[in-house]
Amino acid sequence: MRVSSILAFAGMVGGLAVLIAHDAIFATRPVTIAIQAAAVLLMIYARVTFGRRSFHAAANPTEGGLVTSGPYAVLRHPIYAAVLYFTWATIADHLSWITVGGGVLITAGAIARMLMEEQMLARRYPEYRDYMRRTRRVVPYLV
Repeated sequence: MRVSSILAFAGMVGGLAVLIAHDAIFATRPVTIAIQAAAVLLMIYARVTFGRRSFHAAANPTEGGLVTSGPYAVLRHPIYAAVLYFTWATIADHLSWITVGGGVLITAGAIARMLMEEQMLARRYPEYRDYMRRTRRVVPYLV
């Protein structure tokens, strides 16, 4: 699973590289700028709540206990959610086949990592299955 996680992370980085190469990383319209600003705040809040755990290509989300407070009380994956909100806001402003392709790479990598992390967490923490039933992955109350 470690190799798959690293490959998924590489896909996300590749998608980001596509957006950067096409000067399409930051939104330009007020609404999409606001979405990106909210995404950055969500990411900061989630990182602070998650604590001093590692955050890298092959991070082990099972180390240090299950986190279900802060943004994790509503979303199982607020950091990935923030990345996706930020990404799709910029794509809305810089819409092209290339930026959508970059967004698809980022999204596919994030989904793969979320699914792998959920498997690891469910094996390590029996209470994770109940947590999954009461929270959503990336969109509160929907997805």
